[in-house]
Amino acid sequence: MDRNDGPDDDLQRLRLQTVSVAAGRPPRRPGEPLNVPLVMASNFHAAGPGQAAAEYSRDDGTPTWAALETAVGALEGGGAVAFASGMAAVSAIVELLPVGARVVVASDSYSAVRTLLAAGSPPGRWELDHVDVTDTGAVLAAARGADLLWLESPTNPLMDVADLPELCAGARAAGALVAVDNTFATPILQRPLAMGADIVMHSGTKFIGGHSDLLIGLAVTADQDLYERLRARRELAGATPGGLEAFLALRGLRTMAVRVAAGQRAAGELAERLHAHPAIDRVRYPGLAGDPGHARAAAQMDGFGAVLSFEVRGGARAADAVCAAVRLIHSATSLGGVESTIERRAKLPGQEHVPPGLLRLSVGCEHVEDLWDDLDQALVSAAEAGRQHPLGLRHRGSSTGRLR
Repeated sequence: MDRNDGPDDDLQRLRLQTVSVAAGRPPRRPGEPLNVPLVMASNFHAAGPGQAAAEYSRDDGTPTWAALETAVGALEGGGAVAFASGMAAVSAIVELLPVGARVVVASDSYSAVRTLLAAGSPPGRWELDHVDVTDTGAVLAAARGADLLWLESPTNPLMDVADLPELCAGARAAGALVAVDNTFATPILQRPLAMGADIVMHSGTKFIGGHSDLLIGLAVTADQDLYERLRARRELAGATPGGLEAFLALRGLRTMAVRVAAGQRAAGELAERLHAHPAIDRVRYPGLAGDPGHARAAAQMDGFGAVLSFEVRGGARAADAVCAAVRLIHSATSLGGVESTIERRAKLPGQEHVPPGLLRLSVGCEHVEDLWDDLDQALVSAAEAGRQHPLGLRHRGSSTGRLR
C-alpha cells in the first residue's frame, strides 16, 4: 500500500514476537543506524520535475511515522495509518460514514467512543444502536442494514468476549463495515483482520507505547481504498502524530511482546487468587475457566491478556478504599504501561452500566508476589476501614487448574 505495504514475504515467515522487533527497520547499510532516527520536520526540500519526494509532513508523513506504521501494519496484516491519539483514529474511521448512517456499537466499550458516537446521533449524523457483544445472534440481527459495526473484544471494562470470526463474517455479508478496537488484546494475542474485520484500531498510548509517556493512535486495514481514505482523513483533519510520540511508540513496540507476556502471566495468577479472596464478589478475566468468555477467547486469541476486572464486596466505597490503599500499584486511569494501574471505572461519566464496585486492573511488569502483597493489604485495609472483619488471604499455593 504505497509507502506502507503489509508484511513482506520475509516477515510473514517470522513469529509475531520477532516481527515486533524486526519490522520497520531501515535498510542495512554500513555505517547507518539500526533504527529509523527521530525525524522532526514539517517540510522537506522540494523535488525536481519528474521526481517524487515528501514535501510536507501533514500530507506525506515522515520517516519516523512510516517506520511505526510499517511495523504495526506488519503485525496486524495490513496498512497502518498513525494518528495523534486513539480517539483521533476513531474519529477518522467514523467520518468515513455517510450522513444518516446506522452505527451498531458494543454497549460495553471504551466510554469516549460511546460518547463520540452518542454526540453524532441527535443532529442526525448517524443513527446509533447498542448491543451486547456476547449475544452473537442479537448483534448480527442489529447489523442488518447497518453501515458500521464497532466491536471491542475483550471489552472495556467488563472483559466480555465477542465471537469475532462469526460477527465479522455475518456483518460484512450484511453490508456493514466492521471495525475492531484491538487495544486490550494487541496484535500479539489477536489479529482481527485475519478474522474478517475491515479495520483494526489501536490506542497506541496503551500497550504499543507501553510506558505511559505518549498519546498516539493507529488504524489498520488490508483494503487499499479504506487505507487511502483514512490517510486522506488524517491529512484534511490534521490529526497527525507528533514526531517524538511516533519514535517512542515504535521503541515501545519493540518490547511489546515481552511486556504483554509478563503482564499476562501475572494477570492470570492474580485472577486466580482474587477469585478465592473473600473480599471479592466476582473476577472478570477470560483466562479463568469459569469465565463466560473463556472458551471463545481460547479459540480466537493466543492468550488472555494483561487486563482484568474484579468487583469488591462493599461496592463503590470499598472499591475506592482499595484504590486509596494500594502502595505499589498506581491508582490512575489508562492502561498497558510497565507499571500496574487500578481504577474504579464506574466513577466516570457514561459508565452507568458498570457495577459500582468494579475495579479495572492493568497488570504491568512488576513481580507477581509484590503485586499480590499490595492488593491483599489494600483489600484488608479497605475491609477494616468499612468496619468489616479482617479479610486478608495470604497465598497458599497456585490454583492453576482454572487457567489455560
